[in-house]
Amino acid sequence: MAGKQDKEAVKLAKKEKRAASKARRGQIFEAFKMQRKEDKALIPWMLGSVLVIAGVAFGIGLIFDIQWALLPVGIMLGLLAAVIIFGRRVQKTVYSKADGQPGAAAWALENLRGRWKVTPTVAATTQLDAVHRALGGPGVVLVAEGAPHRVKALLAQEKKRVARLVGDTPIYDIIIGSEEGQVPLRKLQNYLMKLPRNLKPAQVDALEAKLAALGNRGAAMPKGPMPAGAKMRNVQRTIRRR
Repeated sequence: MAGKQDKEAVKLAKKEKRAASKARRGQIFEAFKMQRKEDKALIPWMLGSVLVIAGVAFGIGLIFDIQWALLPVGIMLGLLAAVIIFGRRVQKTVYSKADGQPGAAAWALENLRGRWKVTPTVAATTQLDAVHRALGGPGVVLVAEGAPHRVKALLAQEKKRVARLVGDTPIYDIIIGSEEGQVPLRKLQNYLMKLPRNLKPAQVDALEAKLAALGNRGAAMPKGPMPAGAKMRNVQRTIRRR
């Protein structure tokens, strides 16, 4: 009886795995169709990467008379390069659409790689200016988005609130934008990943418990980039994971 149940469980697990794989393929195909409509250079770039890398591998093989052995390797490497190009161009499109929309910085933070603990909208105004908090190896990172003349004061107030609890823990403050001293949305993740690692995982967990007592201040914000008058499609997260 137990053996039969185990077999059924294995079959069910395999079925769910196949369904999940099929769903992922469908999502990637949809993302590809969307990107192809907006990015006319996508297919030439992808096809060119395959042909160039395969050609280089074949040429190297000719020197050593092993061209037919290296050709499949070149094709595989070319396909890998094409996938990377696809991901990069999709990401660029997504960020260009999200840039300047309320909630875009929170969305970017929630898609960070690694052990980051993100709390969106710890402070906000009725004009949809907001400060978001990310806690990780570098320490506490406060990210503000909105009108610079308003978010500077909002950011300073939140930094004081956090400093009372975290003591000597490093606090970084960032304003999203394209002006001098600001960080563009598309570069936010890279900027955070380059910050020095000052805390160990146990210290991050302890700080998270302390900061939870602060709560949030201000008006509610969208949970992701939201163009005026319409919600942005939730395809960004799917694309970001590819």
